[in-house]
Amino acid sequence: MTVVLDSAALISLDRDERAMWVRLKSCERAGTPPLTHGGVVGQVWRGGPCQARLARALDGIDVRPLDDDLGRAAGVLLGRTGQADVIDAAVVLLASDGDDIVTSDSGDLGPMVEATGRHIELIRA
Repeated sequence: MTVVLDSAALISLDRDERAMWVRLKSCERAGTPPLTHGGVVGQVWRGGPCQARLARALDGIDVRPLDDDLGRAAGVLLGRTGQADVIDAAVVLLASDGDDIVTSDSGDLGPMVEATGRHIELIRA
């Protein structure tokens, strides 16, 4: 099982919220780094020393590119669900059957998860 992170999860790490750091360490111990994509990083990254915690967290996260293939697949998913957020759609598409997505946006991600037909758990960030 892989843990996929949306922007709320990264913000939790940046704010030094213990529960999210415990989840990150648990993934590290299991040998399955959490997963996200560059668009999510762009939503939360502002740079500078004030984001040292987030920079440290990102060292242990598999950050995938939001490339042409993922972008097109996200567009198709958005078309099927009537949603509009390509970043959220790409997060959903990173997850496979049995994975968890850590999010504060289950209202938007839920219909997209359902449309994929995958069994993905949405975990509150």
